[in-house]
Order: sequence, then C-alpha cells, then structure tokens
Amino acid sequence: MIAYISGRLLERLESSVVVDTGGIGYEVFVPQSSAVYLRKKGDELVLHTVQIVKEDDISLYGFEDTNTLKLFRKLITVSGVGAKAGLAILSALSTDDVVKAIVFEDSAMLTMANGIGKKSAERIILELKDKLSDISGVIGGAKGASGVKMAAGSDGQEGTSNIAGDAIEVLISLGYSRAVAASAVMGVGVEAETVSTEELIKLALKSM
Repeated sequence: MIAYISGRLLERLESSVVVDTGGIGYEVFVPQSSAVYLRKKGDELVLHTVQIVKEDDISLYGFEDTNTLKLFRKLITVSGVGAKAGLAILSALSTDDVVKAIVFEDSAMLTMANGIGKKSAERIILELKDKLSDISGVIGGAKGASGVKMAAGSDGQEGTSNIAGDAIEVLISLGYSRAVAASAVMGVGVEAETVSTEELIKLALKSM
C-alpha cells in the first residue's frame, strides 16, 4: 500500500498529476479543486494517497491534507460510491462543506457533484453522519460551536434549523451557490433560534 508520494510535479493533467519520485513518474488522481493545480512544474510536493486495486486497474488518489484523505476514505465506503464519485464530490465541494452537508443533512449540496444524485447523497448522509468525529478541526465548526446552532427535530436528531434552512434558500435565490450560502449562514456566530430569518440573512451577507 502506498501511503504517500513525495517528489517533483512533472505534469498536470485534467483530473490527475504526474509526480516524479526517484526517477519514476506516478500518476495520481486529485480533486479538481486541489491547490496542487496551482503549483509550477518542478515544484516539490507531498500527496497523501489511497491506492485502489481492481482486477484490471491500480490507481492512486492523492490529497494534500490528511482531513481530505480521511473524508475520501469514508466516502468510498458508502454503498454505491466509488473512488471516482468520491473524487467528484471533493472536486465540487471543500472538505469543510462536505462535512457540513453531511452533518446538517443537506443532500442538495452533495448533488452539486457530478454523478451524485439525490438517492446517493441521502445514502452518504445516512451512512456517514455519525462517523466523522476523527476529522479534526471541522466537526466543531460544522455543529455550530462558533456558528449557527442546529435545532433538534421531532425525532430528537439534530438537523438544520428551519430559520437557517430558509436563510440558505433565500441566499441561493439571490444567486449564491448552495455551498457559499450554507457556509455564510453557518459561520455568522449566532444561534439560529435567537434571530429572525431576515436578521440571519443580513448577518450572512455581511460575512461574505
């Protein structure tokens, strides 16, 4: 199992990079949103990797931070979500936004990724919402330690409050992406129950 690749950036491809290490060029698939695409050829880099072995293929998937690596590993354990789908999700959304989407049960946000439909998004939420505690520095913020606090639903489970959800939908109607709208609303630093939807929208807009 190859745990990481350390070497020089040799080539940038559409969905992968080639890393020269010890005279061998390894093709590593990376999220299209990865900062590695901003690197210059010849730059030194380290990618934490997951090696996927199939009958007719061996592929490496690489990430510049361990949180994204952990999240990718969790995504590909979900029934029906393979490595390509996991990479598509992390290409469309940041690690923080994927975690927030799962914690707040926002399936619509996950469907922003190519190839992820509503059923797949709901399955990801169902299977992972209680399995993200080891992703450091993300969970606290997602659960509202410094942002919008989640309200308990009628079944006792935590979910996005109606006020926060309404605020997100209004921001989307104003032209903001769901990812941007959700991040703004969740990061305003108040409990949703203590403000009106209009006040929450104003605070979110100021934070952008």
